[in-house]
Amino acid sequence: MSYLAAVTLLWAFSFSLIGVYLAGQVDAWFSVLMRVALAGLVFLPFLKFRNVPKPLIAKLMAIGGIQLGLMYCFYYQSFLLLSVPEVLLFTVFTPIYVTLFYDFLKGRFSPWYLVTAAIAVVGAVFIKFAGINENFLMGFLVVQGANLCFAIGQVSYKVVMEKESIDLPQHTIFGYFYLGALCVASVAFMLLGNPDKLPTTSLQWGVLIYLGLIASGLGYFVWNKGACMVNAGALAVMNNALVPAGLVVNILIWNRDVDLVRLSIGGGIILLSLWVNETWVKKRVAQAH
Repeated sequence: MSYLAAVTLLWAFSFSLIGVYLAGQVDAWFSVLMRVALAGLVFLPFLKFRNVPKPLIAKLMAIGGIQLGLMYCFYYQSFLLLSVPEVLLFTVFTPIYVTLFYDFLKGRFSPWYLVTAAIAVVGAVFIKFAGINENFLMGFLVVQGANLCFAIGQVSYKVVMEKESIDLPQHTIFGYFYLGALCVASVAFMLLGNPDKLPTTSLQWGVLIYLGLIASGLGYFVWNKGACMVNAGALAVMNNALVPAGLVVNILIWNRDVDLVRLSIGGGIILLSLWVNETWVKKRVAQAH
């Protein structure tokens, strides 16, 4: 749990750094490519090519392509459609996706989770009730795409590492995770990127370097390693610790003019959905199975 907590504090600043210094100023597809490429450089010196099963390499690359590459493609686009607090609050669906994907791997599904999702949607609508528009709705869906990719990736990594009997330390094979993400990010930039909107200031380059080397390079390895050391329930809960941490950082440092009343009430409704999920929905699911 300490691994997950440490990364939570590390990532709390990432949302605001992207929203304030990169979104709308630097091409989002280039930001994704640079962040993934820099993260890959961190683990390239440790990467083992011998005695690593080819199926394991393929699995790690696929997981990286989904959890990091595809997730970032959704994630960076969301900042063009939503404010930082909205992006943060809409990530609360991730624990639900974590649980649902675990259930999917076990060949089961419970409709009770839809109750949790419905309450959370009410909270999301309340936050932006006076300004519901096409961008907001699209932004909400884009964040859910990112949430789903992040959930599928971390669950898959946990399952794969639990099943694989390999003596190599995780940091010697984690580079394949970033190689998979780099494949996705490269294709996305070639197809959709705008070379005319590259970083123009040292601050923008500095933010990209920090996000790539530290937040992604170090962060994702520690997070996935931590995910292998806890149960599914703890993993789901820690996914939402990012929300209050990121909100506190954003509001105190960058977004002091936010409508705290509306944000608090809407956020409270979303948190209520999590309480319902933990205390009521999970009991119903357990009884059903």
